[in-house]
Amino acid sequence: MTPSCDWLLAFIALPLQQVINRYCLEYKKSLTHELLFMNIAALLSGGVDSSVVVHLLCEQGYKPTLFYIKIGMDGAEYMDCSAEEDIELSAATARKYGLSLEVIDLHREYWESVAAYAIDKIRQGLTPNPDVMCNKLIKFGCFEQRVGKDFDCTATGHYATTLQRDGLTWLGTAKDPVKDQTDFLAQIDYLQVSKLMFPIGGLMKQEVRAIAVNAGLPSARRRDSQGICFLGKINYNDFVRRFLGEKEGKIIELETSKCVGVHRGYWFHTIGQRKGLGLSGGPWFVVKKDIEENIVYVSRGYGVETQYGNDFRMNNFHFITDNPWKEQAAEVDITFKIRHTPEFTKGKLIQEGEDRFRILSSEKLQGIAPGQFGVVYDEEAKVCVGSGEIVC
Repeated sequence: MTPSCDWLLAFIALPLQQVINRYCLEYKKSLTHELLFMNIAALLSGGVDSSVVVHLLCEQGYKPTLFYIKIGMDGAEYMDCSAEEDIELSAATARKYGLSLEVIDLHREYWESVAAYAIDKIRQGLTPNPDVMCNKLIKFGCFEQRVGKDFDCTATGHYATTLQRDGLTWLGTAKDPVKDQTDFLAQIDYLQVSKLMFPIGGLMKQEVRAIAVNAGLPSARRRDSQGICFLGKINYNDFVRRFLGEKEGKIIELETSKCVGVHRGYWFHTIGQRKGLGLSGGPWFVVKKDIEENIVYVSRGYGVETQYGNDFRMNNFHFITDNPWKEQAAEVDITFKIRHTPEFTKGKLIQEGEDRFRILSSEKLQGIAPGQFGVVYDEEAKVCVGSGEIVC
């Protein structure tokens, strides 16, 4: 955008530096004016993070249009999505700032894509990540196709950032390492990340909570939600039981082949799991599953080698923006995650095919679970480069 240059004619005789300074000031004013008229969609969940997003946008002069995405099926006993309370708090936030709120019902799309994906992976004995697919397919997929396409950008309460490098937009990690959610965003594509705003990505969680309290937001003291998907609070075992039922099987100690207990179906258990096995004399960890015989294998203690590995492979690797190492050597230094933790592990990324990669870890990894996503970052853990499904 080029600002009006009428003032330049009046000051044509001024020294060059004064002209440049005046031009820069005029351009900044015009750019700020343009930004304030950006058409922004803000996604609300009823929680404190997305409410603070609205507050920060309004403080900066924006007037976002607010949306609540509904995915739960009304009356489903295995769901505890508290949609009614979520919508009520979202509506209260909208009223506080004089904004409109629209509820977008995507429950059919959610169950046909994310839920179907999760159940299929679980049936195969794998460990799915519905949060990753919910972001990719629903929040920034179906919503974008139905509503988001009419807006300049979409603001959300994820703890993440975006970075501009070499003229491209990259997904950046959040200031708060404990709350960083880039691993849940590691399957979005370039068009999606280019339209996203993460207003709280540069804040610590306690700062977000303090802003909410000071601003008197309706959700200021609401507890953070925990569940299978960021948009709902679903009881995992009830969810799985609803689709796969129960079938009793043996729990066998891998090292001794001794039966140490029974389970209700291998689909309730994942590699690396410690809690919920109902075994005494532990700690016990799930280290293997035989889905044909419905057997769950466990090992006891923290130092058992069968719990650990130093490398794993990933199929269908997805680069969010681009492959930043395509001109480099076959092995590159990276950081990575195999589950949602604050820590980044150092390692080396090795390409073994067009979209097949292997990671060599600098330290032993406990509970490498096929089906989960290996999420790759640059060496400084500042940029989330992409992810692939772990196949071991």
